[in-house]
Amino acid sequence: MSKAEDVVDALNFFDSWEDRYKYMIDLGRSLPPMADTLHTEDRLVKGCQSQVWIEPEFKQGKFNFIVDSDALLVRGLLAIVMAAYDGKTPEEILSFEISNYFEQLNLLKHLSPTRGNGLLAMVEKIKQMAQAQP
Repeated sequence: MSKAEDVVDALNFFDSWEDRYKYMIDLGRSLPPMADTLHTEDRLVKGCQSQVWIEPEFKQGKFNFIVDSDALLVRGLLAIVMAAYDGKTPEEILSFEISNYFEQLNLLKHLSPTRGNGLLAMVEKIKQMAQAQP
């Protein structure tokens, strides 16, 4: 089972969105820390209400991402995105049906429009990184 499937199963286990938000925040807390020196303008995701930084590492044909945000819930959203993309090849990233994943999570319906736009901006930045990889 993929990490994305694990997230879908875990979030769908909860009956209330309050519990789902708590779980997402816990997911965000479980992300490895990002060094403050990586909190730079070039790593900042444009279009997010909160500050979001993404640093790609490309080794042995796969991406690993170091991510951070100044908001707890957004760190949780980053963890959900990382479940889909971290440890994947550029081809896997570009072919992953992220909209289907978000639909399975019923996520965009439960985020404010600005949070939803920020989530999509994160995805777009990662896809751009995957496309730029030779």
